[in-house]
Amino acid sequence: MANTIFDHLSHAFETPLSNPVLIFSLILLIILLSPILLRRIKIPGIIGLILSGVVIGPHGLNVLERNSAVDLFSTIGLLYIMFIAGLELDMNEFRKTRHKSVLFGFLTFAIPILIGYPVCYYILGYDMLASTMISSMFATHTLVAYPVVNSYGISKNEAVAITIGGTILTDTAVLIILAVVVGASQGVLSQQFWINIGVSFAIFLLIMFGVIPRIAKWFFQKVEGEKTAHYIFVLSVVFFAAFLAELAGLEHIIGAFVAGLALNKLIPHSSALMNRIEFIGNAIFIPFFLISVGMIVDTSVLLQGPAALIIAATLTVVAICSKWIAAWFTQLVFNYSGAQRQVIFGLSSAHAAATLAVIMVGYRYEVIDENVLNGTIVLILVTCIVASLVTEAASKKVVLAGDQDTVTSERNVAREEQLMLPIANLNNMESLLDFSILIKSKRSPHPVTLLTVVPNNELAEQNLKRARKNLDSTAKYASGSETEVSMMATIDHNVASGISRAAREVSADGILLGWPSKPGIIEKMVGEKTESILNQTDANLFMCQVDKPLIGQKRITLFCPPLFESELGFSFCMEKILRLSQELTIPVLCVADARTQRAVSEYLEVHKTSTRMLYENYDGWDDLSGLRQFAKDNDLIIFVSARQGEVSYRHSFDGIAKKLGKVYAPYNRILIFPSRRAGYSLDEYEDVSTAPILQRIGRGIGNIFTKEK
Repeated sequence: MANTIFDHLSHAFETPLSNPVLIFSLILLIILLSPILLRRIKIPGIIGLILSGVVIGPHGLNVLERNSAVDLFSTIGLLYIMFIAGLELDMNEFRKTRHKSVLFGFLTFAIPILIGYPVCYYILGYDMLASTMISSMFATHTLVAYPVVNSYGISKNEAVAITIGGTILTDTAVLIILAVVVGASQGVLSQQFWINIGVSFAIFLLIMFGVIPRIAKWFFQKVEGEKTAHYIFVLSVVFFAAFLAELAGLEHIIGAFVAGLALNKLIPHSSALMNRIEFIGNAIFIPFFLISVGMIVDTSVLLQGPAALIIAATLTVVAICSKWIAAWFTQLVFNYSGAQRQVIFGLSSAHAAATLAVIMVGYRYEVIDENVLNGTIVLILVTCIVASLVTEAASKKVVLAGDQDTVTSERNVAREEQLMLPIANLNNMESLLDFSILIKSKRSPHPVTLLTVVPNNELAEQNLKRARKNLDSTAKYASGSETEVSMMATIDHNVASGISRAAREVSADGILLGWPSKPGIIEKMVGEKTESILNQTDANLFMCQVDKPLIGQKRITLFCPPLFESELGFSFCMEKILRLSQELTIPVLCVADARTQRAVSEYLEVHKTSTRMLYENYDGWDDLSGLRQFAKDNDLIIFVSARQGEVSYRHSFDGIAKKLGKVYAPYNRILIFPSRRAGYSLDEYEDVSTAPILQRIGRGIGNIFTKEK
């Protein structure tokens, strides 16, 4: 009996493993442990996964062998890497510094090739195709060290921006060269090849940038509530694009990269969908690909003689030196400081995703040999470590030189912004929560506060239990985007005072509400509760009507009244508007008078934002009907109002929610009331239930003597 059990166990663990459940369990264990263990010795996680593949691969301990399942997951992971690379590029930053990015992209592409090709051809002795592919590999770079500059607060520095922009150009150019080299290796590089690839590439781009975004936009709008369907649709686009690229005579990784660029504007970086894409890719597919890369490496080749080690050392030295020279030329041309040059070099010197993609394709088509493959793994290991160390040292120098990004909030990071979302109607809960995720500061450690207020009556306890149950469902939805929320359910004699008290308890900076409902028979005014909330709170207040998906917006039309810049909440509101613009990758049309336009322009200059801001002058703020001329279809309307008695308040703002609801009914719209000084309120008796009625009577009497516009 014991022998039978022993024989069964020995057969189950016989190497290479054949049990698919055991294989998958082992790979998951490696994905879990290797980054954790190697992080302690400052080795990037990407290197840990590759080294793990070397150890368990057929050239190591032979625990796993490369089979069709490994190849399938490896291909998916490679496509995923290229897709996320295109999806995460900040197109706003690229547009802002596009001219400098183009020049840097040319330098960081051309110089490594001009240096690398002669070295590979004359010194290492490779033929023309292999030398071209290897030298093009030198030109690629992966922004492995970007989290470092982000943590030091210099992500908006121009040196960082042009490096990110250059990534688009150099990686795209390298992938095109890759297609040409592969075509040449197959013996099809003729005049007909160039015609075919030119026509097919043009058709491919037309489909990817002309057809796919329209279909995706329609799908996201029509199937708004099906979040799982959104993810499956995105995956379908990625693999369909990869297939189209192959039909066009290109590599499938080009299709995945272009798919990321095509969907870039439609998937906000803070959205739940983006979170799902990154989570599943970083958890399963990409680590699987990195492990499979390590399984290909034959370490014995490095030990067979000095030739393999010489090739590995040569590739590494050329890759690092050529990127440093490109950064040095960029410094000379744009008159950057030495620290900025180091930042550019640090960010552009790491070779990872695109490098792996190029070398794996070259190895598959036998353009390069095992020496180059193994040397490239060494190159990736060294450059990732060098890039991380150089970028960190350079970031410190940039901060010490005073070039750190301007912090938009004067408060300590530990007391960063607090957003509160009172839930009254579960039907608009998801859209409000999605909006809060888009505008929430990434530096804030505090969760979004979800609040429900129930009336203080004999059913209070029963209503409170029901409210908490509703909050649980909202929290479940929030978990889909890994948004941390805290839940509050409170009892008060009316909704307004309950929200006011809760806002003071959590020191809320911003309160997000749904659009005021239409007046009932008893309530003879629009948004009685909303006006009470306005009068009883001091925080920035956002009223949101988001009936259509925000990805369908082509522009933000921002209406700023005179003296908006003098409001206490000006900076907070502008930060949120600009953040929303960056998340949606759309421009902002600011409609204001000349003074407010100057203030907004100065704010943009100080905070170095990448948002494209357009301006239109408007001085007739006593007649709001004239603003309608500036709104176009698919605009997101944002109107900045003010509480009564504040410096930018005007009589035309009376009942503003009702007016905007009529004029801009087909539009998504946001109505903003900037914050005011704490405790400042014209109405000291707002808790008295008759106060709103008296207010309405007073305004009615005032309207007798003023012409309604």
